[in-house]
Amino acid sequence: MKKLLIALMSIFLLVGTISAQDSPKKMLKKASKNLSKYYQNPAENEAKLTEALELVKAAFESDEAKANPDAWNTKGKIYNELANAEVKASLLNPEYLIKYPDAAQTAYQSFSKGLELGTKKGHKKDALKGLEETIGHLINSAITTYNVKDYASAFSGYNYTLELHDLLKANDAKSPIVDDAQRQEYMFYGAVAGYYGDMKTDATPLFIELADAGYDHALIYEALFSIKSEARPEEALKYLEMGRTKYPDDTGLLFAEINYYLKAGQLEILTDKLKIAIEKEPNNVTVRNTLGNVYDQLYQSEDKAGNTAKSIEYFDLAYDYYNQALAIDDKNFDATYSLGALYYNKAASYTDKINELSNDFSAAGTKKYDAMKAEMDSQFAKARPYFISAEQLNPADGNPLIALKEIYARANEFEKVAEYKAKIEALGK
Repeated sequence: MKKLLIALMSIFLLVGTISAQDSPKKMLKKASKNLSKYYQNPAENEAKLTEALELVKAAFESDEAKANPDAWNTKGKIYNELANAEVKASLLNPEYLIKYPDAAQTAYQSFSKGLELGTKKGHKKDALKGLEETIGHLINSAITTYNVKDYASAFSGYNYTLELHDLLKANDAKSPIVDDAQRQEYMFYGAVAGYYGDMKTDATPLFIELADAGYDHALIYEALFSIKSEARPEEALKYLEMGRTKYPDDTGLLFAEINYYLKAGQLEILTDKLKIAIEKEPNNVTVRNTLGNVYDQLYQSEDKAGNTAKSIEYFDLAYDYYNQALAIDDKNFDATYSLGALYYNKAASYTDKINELSNDFSAAGTKKYDAMKAEMDSQFAKARPYFISAEQLNPADGNPLIALKEIYARANEFEKVAEYKAKIEALGK
């Protein structure tokens, strides 16, 4: 971020009185005099700034002031000084509460109106001089609000900054934004503020312009992918692929890609991407659990298809990655429960085959039936300790309880069945 552009500033008090008999013209004249006195000695004339503010507010209740470019320029000057004072106060006291958060924006709007209405060279010169000062206040305001995560205000501040820069350049006036690189930097922070401040629609064109200009930041592509995922998935994927190509080592983009393929159910593509994620974040338990889950799903798919060798391979890989997760965090509920589910689902896969064999009363059929049932019971028995551990890790999760109730029922342990039935009912499942 750029450093704050600090001008000479003063703290002020809210005091002053206004005569109801004064005309708008007279009030504006008084406001200008008070502002001049404030300029001469801000430390001793703090009240003059506040009096000038109250006078200009009262004057602008009339259409006469609203049609006067000098009035708008006077208002802009007052709000520029308010912005000055606010920044100084906040620098001197980090706990200072900003009283005029929109001071810089009001100054910008006021001078812009003075420039628009000005019929004399002096009007325009006065307005442009004020705007040259205002852009510094807008930048300060945008940076300050961004740093405290007031993203709505920061988004407005950066957008006004860019607008004012363009206005100054169009009128051959000075701007602190010296080149396209600096302009794009402010555009980027404005876009990010809009993205984090839930103004994604407004932030989108800024991100697109930055992407088209080749601005160097991975978040541009992650944000565009996220923003467009729902309404324009093909366009979203285009930005994701652009980002992954440009920033192959960025974990934010990598995980966005992983989530995309998970949602799309394209599991085969995922395995290599998850392995890359593990290399980048070797202690990330969630990634290992996710890869275990992907292999778990691939195992079930191959098993249903009758591809025994491939299903065994994927089962072993799922088992391995779940255990890798537990090696990092031995109290991880997801990995513990998933290992139980891996064995449980393997046991359940024998059900249809056993039902078929139950109708074969030959000696050979009975032998096959007994062997397969013994294998099924063995897999359920392997699942049980994992579910018991999962229950201990998270008693409020009903899934281990449901699985254990089924396992105990198959083992004819009816006291345990009743115990887990009561636990499940207590959870309202």
